[in-house]
Amino acid sequence: MLVSASPAWAHGADAPDGTDYRTVVTAVSPASPGLRVRAVEAGARLELTNHTGTTVEVLGYQNEPYLEVRPDGVYENVHSPAVYLNATLTGEATLPPMADPTLPPTWRQASTVPVVRWHDHRSHWMLSTPPPSVAAAPNRAQRVRDWVVPLRVDGVHTLEVRGTLDWVPPPSGTVWWTWVVVAALAVAFLGLVGRLRRLTSSLTVRSSVSVAGAPVRWVLPVLAAVAAVGGVAAVVYSVGREVDAGNSGFGAVLGGLFAGQIWPVLTGLAAIAAGVFALTRRPAGDFALALAGVCVAIFAGVSNAAAFTNGVVPVPWSGLFGRLLVAVVIAAGAGVAGAAALRMRSSAQRPPLPAARRPVDDEPSGTPAVESGA
Repeated sequence: MLVSASPAWAHGADAPDGTDYRTVVTAVSPASPGLRVRAVEAGARLELTNHTGTTVEVLGYQNEPYLEVRPDGVYENVHSPAVYLNATLTGEATLPPMADPTLPPTWRQASTVPVVRWHDHRSHWMLSTPPPSVAAAPNRAQRVRDWVVPLRVDGVHTLEVRGTLDWVPPPSGTVWWTWVVVAALAVAFLGLVGRLRRLTSSLTVRSSVSVAGAPVRWVLPVLAAVAAVGGVAAVVYSVGREVDAGNSGFGAVLGGLFAGQIWPVLTGLAAIAAGVFALTRRPAGDFALALAGVCVAIFAGVSNAAAFTNGVVPVPWSGLFGRLLVAVVIAAGAGVAGAAALRMRSSAQRPPLPAARRPVDDEPSGTPAVESGA
């Protein structure tokens, strides 16, 4: 009941983890009330929402009928080559014999809501090599081209979706990874605080041993807080990806999280839960932190590390904020995992406490044992 009706995806669900090209819809000309077109998924798709009460038609690459967004849903023309070319972000497809733009359209319904998202290769860069102007000056932000996607209303009136495609220079991945590693090592160092405290106490005079050897009780709450921060960052980044994909409203975002961001969300929530569990100071607290830290760092952090090397990050905020979220996830997760592992290793190396004296086995129950020569 929480998941609303979903728009038609024409086709696939191959949202990029990052890109160096920014696609922006600048206008629908002439303007039509109730008709909205925008770029989603870091520009990988265009989304058209039709609340005009009429039929809006998207034309294909040879001006053939491609999509019809009617009040009762979305329909696609099986004879349009765009149906098959737009199945992937790369446009690689073998056209079937029926893909003939000269044939009269044959419509099949793809959705029951008047919203459609599709890869349109007119709006993004298709080649693996950059444009000549970008190759000549890769560190300079620049316009690659202006693009147009033609529409038709009620089969008569022609509209145009106009937009821009810009090159966004990528950041230095080395710099971002360096800061992440440094932050993770700083957090992991907390796992050595107890051992260093014991080492210090062994070098002090006997009169100060009771002070220097006091237990370090602040480390575990700090690690729990860092784990929770990393978990929150993982969930926020995942929600941001779904919003950037065009989902709006609680039900749509929740459905998108279950469909495409389930592991980052689960590991983020696990990191938060591990932090709360560790505050109870139960014996398994360090193990919970270590396990959750590794999982959130890999599934929610490293899996989104493309943000460090791409100019456009698939979130509705600035690229810098998106990169900071990913950096926090990796540094917090890896750092907490390392610190917790060091704490477990230190605990395992402590000498066991002297065992309590047990009764002699052959003594009857309730009779105190007497040692010879006592």
